[in-house]
Amino acid sequence: MNEETFNMELRKFLKKVGVTSQREIETAVRGAIDGGKLTGSETLKAKVVLSVEGLDLNQEITGDISLG
Repeated sequence: MNEETFNMELRKFLKKVGVTSQREIETAVRGAIDGGKLTGSETLKAKVVLSVEGLDLNQEITGDISLG
């Protein structure tokens, strides 16, 4: 395995995950506020499930997102 290639590819993937996740969450929150489902002062529980095909990897990552 080429460590440099692996590291760069992993960083690209994680950047894509981060950017896409942030955009989708922001869009969903704004839509929920506009639609009256949220007031904008809630704390939301979030969960991401990470899996990699070909590996025995299934990891849940949880956290809270405060809207203020």
